[in-house]
Amino acid sequence: MLYTVTAAAAAVTMATGPATAGPQTVHEWLTQPGVTTPTDAQLSWQSPAASGATTVRLDPGVKFQSVSGFGAAITDSAAHVLYGLAPAARDEVMKNLFDPRAGAGISFLRQPIGASDFAVGQDYSFDDVPAGQTDYSLRHFSIAHDEAQILPLVRQAEKLNPKLQIVASPWSMPGWMKTGGSMIDGKLIDSPQIYRAYAAYLVKFLQAYQKAGVHVDYLTVQNEPQALERKNYPGTDLPWQQEAKVIEALGPAIRAAGLDTKILGFDHNWTEHPGDIASHQRAGEDPQPEYPYDLLATNAAKWMAGTAYHCYYGSPDAQTPLKASYPGKDVFMTECEGGDSSTIIGVMQNWGRSSIDWNIALDENHGPHLGGCGTCNGTVTVNSQTRAVTYNDQYRDIEHFSKFVPPGAVHIAASVVYTSGTSTPIQAVAFTNPDRSTALVALNTAKTAQTFTVVSGDRSFDATVPAGATVTFHWSGR
Repeated sequence: MLYTVTAAAAAVTMATGPATAGPQTVHEWLTQPGVTTPTDAQLSWQSPAASGATTVRLDPGVKFQSVSGFGAAITDSAAHVLYGLAPAARDEVMKNLFDPRAGAGISFLRQPIGASDFAVGQDYSFDDVPAGQTDYSLRHFSIAHDEAQILPLVRQAEKLNPKLQIVASPWSMPGWMKTGGSMIDGKLIDSPQIYRAYAAYLVKFLQAYQKAGVHVDYLTVQNEPQALERKNYPGTDLPWQQEAKVIEALGPAIRAAGLDTKILGFDHNWTEHPGDIASHQRAGEDPQPEYPYDLLATNAAKWMAGTAYHCYYGSPDAQTPLKASYPGKDVFMTECEGGDSSTIIGVMQNWGRSSIDWNIALDENHGPHLGGCGTCNGTVTVNSQTRAVTYNDQYRDIEHFSKFVPPGAVHIAASVVYTSGTSTPIQAVAFTNPDRSTALVALNTAKTAQTFTVVSGDRSFDATVPAGATVTFHWSGR
């Protein structure tokens, strides 16, 4: 489901907000494969409620987690690509991404702390010094790199959507803190002085961003800590024992600085990838398959708000047993390139408070990037030659949630009952919003159109969803 427009044309084809459902109607927002324009329709309630062969039954009295948001990441590469557009064209793209009425209303950003694999030219941290030198006083700390392109875009995003939240994640600490002296590969030096220095570095980042007008709501201490053998872009092998030591230094440092940023642990896959297990075994190390559980069992847990997951191996079902084991800790999906509406539904069904795509923009060559994924797509693609903007599948998948489920919404029970068999091709998840409206997102995974009945209280409506289509229903009240 790709559609390409010039940025100037985007204002015409995309900037019209959805219709608002009246008290007796349901707003239907539907997208399907191969069709570029969403169907924006009104459905009528029936009362008393009826049931069909397939029924989606809502129970707003059964509440689960609150929602933080849905979105992507303004990486160094994404910022570079967006700055390749003329200012007016870039503004249109940003509006289509972040404006809740005229666009998708993206409400959550994940921002790298220093270089990720999607950086332009070379890796960098915010405190680089010549090889062999150290900087425990952080005298050389600077976010000047981000002030050039990344921070202006983040500030613009916050202006377009004031409810925007941010989680920040480092791919590596500065090289002088690591065993190999490089941001690529290696481990964090196991030293109390280094743990304090790294905690101070992260606090300094939070303060610098705050001074630059960007509040960071959540923080992880290492992207994908179980990933070894990354030879061409930043990464760190950080066992849970070391992550716990970092957090035990970081939590008090954040509090002493008067900041309210919350710490999330882990930041890796639902289930450890076989490639990561093999890498640890080759290195003679414990693969640590229970990493998030082991981390939450340490004293560091008192400083943690929850756990961050990625979607590249395993299933979102893994989130629920962790939540059951640690009910006071939240669960977030912080990176999922290539995810779709089925993935987001699964994340939300299993206590996820966020679902975040990877790069918000890339070029037609899936870059620029230092290494790693050579086939990743951005939420949008900007052609480096023609400057045409393509809004990829991820854009619509995110929009189904971010446009209709704002931060502060609460996941409520939505059960799918399939009377003609033992399974159903309909996946669904529902929310009660802060304005007391209701949103229901459903996906038809079948190869044929499916008709079902939605029941909420003493009323119902019928809907037919084409094969492979995703639909959001939104109505006033419960």
